[in-house]
Amino acid sequence: MTGNLLVTGGSRGIGRDVALKAAERGYAVAVNYTSASARAEEVVAAIRNGGGKAIAIQADVSDVAQVKRMFATFDEAFGQLDALVNNAGVAPTQSPLETIRPEDLVRTFEVNVFGLFYCSQEAVKRMSTRHGGNGGAIVNVSSAAARTGGVNAFIDYAASKAAVDRITCSLAMEVGDQGIRVNAVRPGVTETDMIEAARVTDPAWLEQVLKTMPMGRIGQVEEISAPILWLLSDEAAYVTGTLIDASGGRAMP
Repeated sequence: MTGNLLVTGGSRGIGRDVALKAAERGYAVAVNYTSASARAEEVVAAIRNGGGKAIAIQADVSDVAQVKRMFATFDEAFGQLDALVNNAGVAPTQSPLETIRPEDLVRTFEVNVFGLFYCSQEAVKRMSTRHGGNGGAIVNVSSAAARTGGVNAFIDYAASKAAVDRITCSLAMEVGDQGIRVNAVRPGVTETDMIEAARVTDPAWLEQVLKTMPMGRIGQVEEISAPILWLLSDEAAYVTGTLIDASGGRAMP
């Protein structure tokens, strides 16, 4: 399947690679960003220079009004929505539970859970055959942390991604007969801005995590975008409610 795709958090990391690779496969792509306008425009320029169609749309997905505006902008630019990748996410804390600030805890869930919820709501309204849509695919970017938990760090992030897993499975059951497939990819430690910040803040934490991974290395963004793009494609036409681990074989701690 190709068509019109919206990628939240598409200006960097996994979202950026998904946007670029999707455009190579023929998707028209909307690159959502919160504040990194220059990075988002670089992604759009790269797609256009390659002969593709792309726009950048600013919106904080934790704000339902901004989400509605983002989808209205998408409608105006592309018309039909065929696919959504819920990639936007934050991990503002890297500390044990007892020292997490309430405002950081709230922000984690506002973006990682509520933002995904708001975007999925708008997508279903457009894709669902019940509402006159042509169906489509939603892929959520979860995390291996949803399964392994947080060890003296990122416990709030892990909890938020566990919620993403449950939303994925529940929504898949809810809209499966409406032409919409819903799946998730659970990356492990991947070379992104988030991990670069963790490397600076607490190198020992990263080394501890790497010891739990059979492959013994950090993943690359293209190793995460590949299963995301597969889940969007017709090759995965009979796959829904599935959580794909792309985590280097990381086991439970």
